[in-house]
Amino acid sequence: MFIKQRPSWSVPESEVTPESVYLNRRKFMTGAIASAAALSIPGLVRAEDTRPGTVLDYKAAPQFSTDEKPAPYEAITTYNNFYEFGTGKQDPSRYASEMSVDPWSVEVEGECANPGKYALEDLLKPHQYQERIYRLRCVEAWSMVIPWVGVPLAEVIKRLEPNSDAKFVYFETLDAPEQMRGQRSLFSTIDWPYREGLRMDEAMNELSFLAVGLYGKTLPNQNGAPIRLVVPWKYGFKSIKSIVRIRFMKEQPKSSWEMIAPSEYGFYANVNPEVDHPRWSQKMERRLPSGVFRPNWIETEKFNGYGEQVAGLYKGMDLSRYY
Repeated sequence: MFIKQRPSWSVPESEVTPESVYLNRRKFMTGAIASAAALSIPGLVRAEDTRPGTVLDYKAAPQFSTDEKPAPYEAITTYNNFYEFGTGKQDPSRYASEMSVDPWSVEVEGECANPGKYALEDLLKPHQYQERIYRLRCVEAWSMVIPWVGVPLAEVIKRLEPNSDAKFVYFETLDAPEQMRGQRSLFSTIDWPYREGLRMDEAMNELSFLAVGLYGKTLPNQNGAPIRLVVPWKYGFKSIKSIVRIRFMKEQPKSSWEMIAPSEYGFYANVNPEVDHPRWSQKMERRLPSGVFRPNWIETEKFNGYGEQVAGLYKGMDLSRYY
């Protein structure tokens, strides 16, 4: 029988952090699991699982979890980039409540056998939610550790049955200027909607993840509710938020930041300390939370420390050219 070995960087979830907020959500989980058992459908996605603030029923996936302490919930939810709500780090937490996420649907298009408009709960069925504790490295040289809840992207893709012409997966964020003040700003440089993409083998990698929650509850709006991509070996701007469209494509799609500044933000965007940004070094990162007078600087690892799982995807490629 094949037994999968845990990576050297993983530890049991119970050893990750003693924070009270993380332990308290276990109490909620007990009730959630009991309720699911009473319905004889433990772990399956329900329509109410997509509503803001819902406690989710999930299983831990320690084989995919880092040994580092997750950032506090407050830091994760009040310091991030979501330009649809403004360019300041606190703008998403201030203004994202203006976005409506219930109900939510995702349009599936392109080279696949099962295109169509899917209600979020239908897109995610019948998958068991997992918790994965991933590092997130921003291209701006700051980073966090975040306990996501969601499903492997590969499982969803398999159900949509892409055909042999599907070489890339394209993602698109909600385009709703009436709800997203950053989209109606006269100073925005982004051609909305926000766009991202992965090569098919990247999308099918075991680390690629569709997150619907963090710290055991559904995602706050500012973190990409109700569904976002998480690709932990790439810079954070690849992990597109509030997804409304998935398209299977023959040709490589253009991503939003690549369209704005291709010399600075390439399509692959793999974390690489050997390739500096034109305006700053990528050799170090500031791990949040971090003090003003005692900043928590650490060395950046290639592929954000996930090289064992993903380096083979880029064998023979010049990663200083395909950055």
